[in-house]
Amino acid sequence: MRILLAVASRHQGTWEIGEVMAGVLAGRGHVVDQRAPEDVPSLDGYDAVLLGSAVYVAHWLPAARHLADAFADELRARPVWIFSSGLATQPANSANSPLEIAALRERIGARGHRSFRGRLDRAALTFAERAIIAGGRAKEGDHRDMAAVATWATQIGEELDLLAATPATPARV
Repeated sequence: MRILLAVASRHQGTWEIGEVMAGVLAGRGHVVDQRAPEDVPSLDGYDAVLLGSAVYVAHWLPAARHLADAFADELRARPVWIFSSGLATQPANSANSPLEIAALRERIGARGHRSFRGRLDRAALTFAERAIIAGGRAKEGDHRDMAAVATWATQIGEELDLLAATPATPARV
């Protein structure tokens, strides 16, 4: 299957989570195209989509939200999974707005949402971002669990393999 992996990332931590997913899925024989959401002009040619975003101030980045809104109908027509990466010391789901994620899942028909811990390098942050992080008491360092990311990507790959093996699944051009 041809998979779009759209990842909104400000400081590359979430992008690197996407790279792990892309590697796992490519290793299973899928063709994975990892792009920033603002670089996705169309979903034509993609059989499945993974859409992820870093979480800032309890929300996904605007580019990821825009992609979901702009292509909501097309996303509902194919298998979609979403993921978040949030404050380094807590899973993104405790930083996400639960109602926002639930509404997003329903709007685009996502099969699942997974939250991952993030990476925090204060030196890479803007003054405003450092001020926000100070209130969250986040700890410096890389707190991502790339093994958990790989496990989730493997589960998605297994589901995609089953979908690809089902004769009723229409081929996309």
